[in-house]
Amino acid sequence: MRAIAAVVFDIGGVVQDSPLHAIARYERDRGIAPNAINRAVVAAGEGGAWARLERGELTVGAFCAPFEADCRALGVTVDGAALIARIAEASVARPGMLEAIRRIRARGLRTAALTNNWVGSGPPKTSLHERFDVFVESAVVGLRKPDPRIYELVCRELGVAPARVAFLDDIGRNLKPARALGMATIKVDDPDAALRELGALLGFDLID
Repeated sequence: MRAIAAVVFDIGGVVQDSPLHAIARYERDRGIAPNAINRAVVAAGEGGAWARLERGELTVGAFCAPFEADCRALGVTVDGAALIARIAEASVARPGMLEAIRRIRARGLRTAALTNNWVGSGPPKTSLHERFDVFVESAVVGLRKPDPRIYELVCRELGVAPARVAFLDDIGRNLKPARALGMATIKVDDPDAALRELGALLGFDLID
């Protein structure tokens, strides 16, 4: 068993409820085909409005018009401000994850958050930030997952070699660069199942 010294958590979809679920509800309520918004984001690529928002190059106010244009290019009509509001409403912490983070730190391991977010979307400094030793936000550092440099950055901030880090994310493509660096990776579909897997890796229980 590898000796894990630090655990890195994605926020939305891992520590908090998934923004993907909020987007899916928006699509369903607006009669938009499932996953159409994600396809538009992917098609727009690193120069698209969503990527620029997450790198801190656009504010939410400046984001909406180009994002709506990116979606229209794929035949999807979206209200950018309404979508962002839906995502914000879904940003609720999962108590089980918070308890797991507490137990990990109590054992002397370091913890970090590694999140793609945007200016004004991060949790207040007095809430989630204090639960981690390191908090890396894409909009602050100007890099976003799955850029390999952001994984290297979080390891440097932790002071831990990638081979001794475990990383949890709910999106498979965000796990691949971490795995390539040597990090242990866990895909979070069901939070409890992910915490059982992480607990087995660490050698102690994270859920009762």
